[in-house]
Amino acid sequence: MKQKLDQKQVQKLVMAPALQQAIRLLQLTNLELEEVINQELEENPLLETEEEALPETEAAVSTGEEIKTEEDLEPAERAPDEFDEIIFAAGFQDYFDEEIPYSGPGEQDRTPFENLVSRRPSLWDHLSWQAGMTFFEADELEIAEFIIGNLNDDGYLTISPEEIAERLQKPLEKVEAVRDKIKMFDPPGCGSLVLNEALLAQMDSLNLQDEVARKIISDYLPYLQKSDHQELARQLNLSLPELKLHLDLIKNLDPTPGLKYSEERDLYVIPDIYVVKEEEEWKVYLNEEGLPRLRLNQYYRRLIEAGLKEDRETTRFLKDKMKRALWFIRSLDQRNRTIYRVARYIVDRQKDFLEQGLDHIKPMTLLEVARELGLHESTIGRVVANKYMMTPLGLYPLKFFFHKSLSGTYGEEVSSLRIKERIKKLVENEDRNSPLSDDEIVDILSRENIQIARRTVAKYRGQLDIPPSHIRKKKFIMEEAT
Repeated sequence: MKQKLDQKQVQKLVMAPALQQAIRLLQLTNLELEEVINQELEENPLLETEEEALPETEAAVSTGEEIKTEEDLEPAERAPDEFDEIIFAAGFQDYFDEEIPYSGPGEQDRTPFENLVSRRPSLWDHLSWQAGMTFFEADELEIAEFIIGNLNDDGYLTISPEEIAERLQKPLEKVEAVRDKIKMFDPPGCGSLVLNEALLAQMDSLNLQDEVARKIISDYLPYLQKSDHQELARQLNLSLPELKLHLDLIKNLDPTPGLKYSEERDLYVIPDIYVVKEEEEWKVYLNEEGLPRLRLNQYYRRLIEAGLKEDRETTRFLKDKMKRALWFIRSLDQRNRTIYRVARYIVDRQKDFLEQGLDHIKPMTLLEVARELGLHESTIGRVVANKYMMTPLGLYPLKFFFHKSLSGTYGEEVSSLRIKERIKKLVENEDRNSPLSDDEIVDILSRENIQIARRTVAKYRGQLDIPPSHIRKKKFIMEEAT
């Protein structure tokens, strides 16, 4: 064995920090980008917003220093030309290029303070508070906290009472007694093990005295899952109108009692792109509301240009921050240009959709856009991620416009979204006494010059949450029962 040095040539992709930054910014939404910009403003003194920028004279007065311009310096005192080349090569002068249309920021409404300091209690917080007001013995409170801590988001207990009794070394009867009280907490039904137990607990909490509904919940839930109302009516010796009265009561019960305290909130989307029609032409505007416009701090820039030969460490620090600021501004500019180009292509491609609706949308893929714009497919994917476009037809995620195509009878491409919309309309207008089967939908689409397999229709129907024809027929019969 011996040590030796070997030299070999390999090819591998090395991503420079500037490229990594550009890729990271590309996939951010406007809200996320605003946070990144604010963080960069805090860390880099060479960056400032246009609103914060002081006139050069005020900056000089505030520091009490006399800042010489580049023209005032002797040739020997001037900064190296190499750094000037870096500044202009970075392309910062093109940031917020006038060729890219932006929507005006306007006056932003401040969020009321009372809307910022509130936090909804979680399901576990709410139940724990009630447990503290109900159980005063240490053993019972311990069992209650253990049960509440093992509830899932829907409010169901994820561990058996026998295992709880074994872990806590408590009698099973005491565990069940505590669990029965928790099921009566608000929201009722939490702490149940299965669906019928949760529904019965809600009926007890609401004091609903309907023995038929209780029997359905206890013994006949599989019939409801299959919408087999006729067989259920036969089993209970009821007519369909009578059965419907009991089912209406069951429908008002909550199968997921804990979900109302879920941490999930409604998400309010801010469009990244606006599309409007002006003078018979579709215009694309990038939304810059809330995004500060950046510029280089003139005071520090002149310090760098002055050279500061007496303090090389400070000069090196400022130059590093200058390079970082320029690359950040350039990355922002490149992000805006790329998003605008992709949005412009989508609008040009989907003009018929914007003017006439979903029946005229055209299929489009990431690879197609990448080839047309001379970009990589992964770049288009990052642009599309989490971005939204406001159009006269409503707000759409950019992913909405990217979908597969199917071939028509004469070889033309047909959007899968258009086919889904057609299936949805066919089901909405079908004969309620004789719903369309998947094979019948295939035949109708075939007569409309759309070639599609039955399994594809079944897949699209499932994505639209449309049940099979036999289930739809049973629901129609039950709805018509009086």
